[in-house]
Amino acid sequence: MNDHADIHTLMMGLGERARLAARGLAIAPTEQKDQALRESAALLRQRKDEILAANQKDVDAAKEAGVAASFIDRLTLDDARIEAIADGLEQIALLDDPVGTKLAEIRRPNGLVIDRVRTPLGVIGVIFESRPNVTADAGALCLKAGNAAILRGGSDSFYSSNAIHQCLVDGLVAAGLPKDAIQLVPTTDREAVGKMLQGLNGNVDVIVPRGGKGLVGRVQQEARVPVFAHLEGLCHVVVDKSADLDMAEQVIVNAKMRRTGICGAAETVLIDQHVAAIFVPQLMDALSAKGCEVRGCARTVALDDRAKPATEDDWQTEYLDAILAVRVVDNFDQALDHIAHYSSHHTEAVLAEDEAVVDRFFKEVDSAILMHNASTQFADGGEFGMGAEIGIATGKMHARGPVGVEQLTSFNYRVHGKGHTRP
Repeated sequence: MNDHADIHTLMMGLGERARLAARGLAIAPTEQKDQALRESAALLRQRKDEILAANQKDVDAAKEAGVAASFIDRLTLDDARIEAIADGLEQIALLDDPVGTKLAEIRRPNGLVIDRVRTPLGVIGVIFESRPNVTADAGALCLKAGNAAILRGGSDSFYSSNAIHQCLVDGLVAAGLPKDAIQLVPTTDREAVGKMLQGLNGNVDVIVPRGGKGLVGRVQQEARVPVFAHLEGLCHVVVDKSADLDMAEQVIVNAKMRRTGICGAAETVLIDQHVAAIFVPQLMDALSAKGCEVRGCARTVALDDRAKPATEDDWQTEYLDAILAVRVVDNFDQALDHIAHYSSHHTEAVLAEDEAVVDRFFKEVDSAILMHNASTQFADGGEFGMGAEIGIATGKMHARGPVGVEQLTSFNYRVHGKGHTRP
């Protein structure tokens, strides 16, 4: 489908159907939404072989295109990952329904009672790249929060996403909810993304991009509707002079190597000079054993020549691969200055036993997620008890950090009077 008129008609139709579905979802009882999620989870398990076959098509095409191993990892499904997706849907079903929750009650001297109550956002457009699990995560979270979803997956995960999406649609129908509550854009034409960013004639309320810098940058530049986004996950780990160095080694190896291709993976480590002579070789031993390349500042290379000299680009690169930038800093102030200059405001961690250092870190670092003595790979909605997440927002308006069901709602004020008139 390459004809511009056809793409326009297709996308406008998706928007109109989503808006109609959103009206029904806004008043759907919790039990019905949860039933749809459980039915979808069961179908994912039943159709595992079909989903794996579809995923193999995507993986084969990606390998033929010669993409990086970290990309293949994000794209690949197996039995365990499908089970994790299904389990994620069931976990979202167990979450409290945010819709209708009273956030505040204001009693005015004149007798008016004003309630602030959570409401759905409406229609959420989710644009994502290689991770096929986002189809389920995003669709389920939008549904739980009473929103209709329009999902646009990347061409790399086209077959996988379609197979997963069909399970969601059939789950909706089994629960008596409109099948258009979760729609998947049925074309890989990039013009469809442009139509979503324009808002589909007022039918899209929020856009959430999940992907690389190119995608998110385009969304932020072109969107005519609000965006929950992070441009990249340039995550830092600070090793203070008060750190437990054995613990620091374990945390950094996990933060970098558990999964290198996720946005919460550590990309830069900043080591206080007072512990660098001991810790740099110790960390190099651990990282080298895991096959991680280190690119270090001059002081790092002087302490261990297994590190390659870093360039300015290394301090501002989200590698999403087994590569880590390491810098020896004079003191904690210099570490904070480095983060302030290079951070993408996603996730930062401090490894320290000095409570004053930790307190300063929490107060002075301006990122969505801050960790103390913990791996940056915990930057995940599931780890925060939110079930799955639709993404990590690094902006400062409305949603920040993991975007779960509560962040996919807004609120309104409900004013109760007894014939009140304003003098």
